Amino acid sequence: MRVLIVEDERRLALSLAKGLTAEGFAVDVAHDGADGLHMAQEGPYDLIVLDIMLPGMNGYRVCSALRAAGDETPILMLTAKDGEYDEAEGLDTGADDYLTKPFSYVVLLARIRALLRRRTRGGAAAVRVGELTVDPGARRVTLGDRDVALTAKEFSVLEHLAVRAGEVVSKAEILEHVWDFAYEGDVNIVEVYVSALRRKLGADVIATVRGAGYRLVRPGA
Repeated sequence: MRVLIVEDERRLALSLAKGLTAEGFAVDVAHDGADGLHMAQEGPYDLIVLDIMLPGMNGYRVCSALRAAGDETPILMLTAKDGEYDEAEGLDTGADDYLTKPFSYVVLLARIRALLRRRTRGGAAAVRVGELTVDPGARRVTLGDRDVALTAKEFSVLEHLAVRAGEVVSKAEILEHVWDFAYEGDVNIVEVYVSALRRKLGADVIATVRGAGYRLVRPGA
């Protein structure tokens, strides 16, 4: 899943980005409101962490502009303020949740998980492909009656393939969804993770479509 952090405190933004990346998220960072709004409008994100006190264009205006444009991406607002009016204003502009600085990273992660689970309500939170089940909310993978332990990055790669089950997904698409835009390493890193998933799930679960990408298929198909 891809997360956008819009935060002008660079040390905090870097810390959050590192933490979320370790959890398997693809993370992009903007340090002012205008850049954050532009990135949010240009790239598909699963969630936005948005500071209120931003230079140039504050978080209220960014959030309001996104909602006015019909963008329903979950937004978690961050602020050093702690007044009821500020929280009400943030939620009135369309934010989904609100967290006051200083905060615990564990609490932030829990709020992010909750917002992502909430987004899946009304539809199937878990993706099922034959005997394989990928549950983004619980970060759990099962194959038949067996739990499969995956690293955070392995889970993110599998999740992206699962939501596109039956379709061919290129390496470039996987990189864009699972790694951040700043990634400049070898695109063959995708092959490493696909190989790891095959070892854990079975060689028949992910098919290679030569010259095009990968396709998640029903185990045993």
